[in-house]
Amino acid sequence: MPEIQLGAHTVRSHGVKVARTHMHDWIILLLLIVIEVILNVIEPFHRFVGVDMMTDLKYPMKDNTVPFWAVPMLAIMLPVFVILVYYFIRKDVYDLHHAILGLLFSVLITGVITDAIKDAVGRPRPDFFWRCFPDGKRVFDPVTKDVMCTGIKSVIKEGHKSFPSGHTSWSFAGLGFLALYLSGKIRVFDRQGHVAKLCIVFLPLLIAALVGISRVDDYWHHWQDVFAGGLLGLTVSSFCYLQFFPAPYEVDGWGAHAYFQMLAESRNVNPSNGSNVQQAELESVYVDSQHCRELSRVNTHDSSPILEGTNGRMGY
Repeated sequence: MPEIQLGAHTVRSHGVKVARTHMHDWIILLLLIVIEVILNVIEPFHRFVGVDMMTDLKYPMKDNTVPFWAVPMLAIMLPVFVILVYYFIRKDVYDLHHAILGLLFSVLITGVITDAIKDAVGRPRPDFFWRCFPDGKRVFDPVTKDVMCTGIKSVIKEGHKSFPSGHTSWSFAGLGFLALYLSGKIRVFDRQGHVAKLCIVFLPLLIAALVGISRVDDYWHHWQDVFAGGLLGLTVSSFCYLQFFPAPYEVDGWGAHAYFQMLAESRNVNPSNGSNVQQAELESVYVDSQHCRELSRVNTHDSSPILEGTNGRMGY
């Protein structure tokens, strides 16, 4: 990463400007929160559950190893803490704003998709029998042979929300975003072969995977629910991260798109017009990035003598 001072781009100096630029994004976030609340209030689809199907739904009811309140702590607060630490080190409000915005989009979009699928599918949880018949006495419709639950309505409602796993999708959405964020900041893909960097990036993913495993161990989800939730969370987090940051393997993978766009615009502005960005800083970033790209091309050229010879014979 270029060793430059970013003190001119703080929350106090540029925070309001950056937030106003993305005002519509924050409004969309509020809309996603409203949709998420609605999806949790409405009644999910009650799938047909016959007598023979109850065999796989009689696992005991257990408490959550990872409580519901712990999921936002892991998926949102932990990544926000890391993002804030980086901000206090580098003083880059562009990185701070876009990282938090991308993280919230990742988690909320994942949450809306997850709960929409939950309500539409209505798959019974592995412990559905005891939710439906807390006294153990089975009651079925004499005509359709569908279950006629005698348990608490709210408990039965929650029993129809097995697919996909919300704990898992939220965890992979937030911690997957954090893994991408860290991989860009510590330059995991710098071709230097530092495996220790990979261990740092894999740690958030390991935590998310353990959350998913706990859902199977607690008999709140089938393994397919956890697998689908993890895949969903990782997919959404990848899209949201790339919306605000370059891919971690790129030369400029350490910064936000908006920051480099600001630098490009500032290069054409006279420093005397009140711009807080110093010309020396701009040239430092530009020259360093150009040097990295040239070095990458030279290394690729030198490491492929066979291809060079082949290209010469083919007349390229």
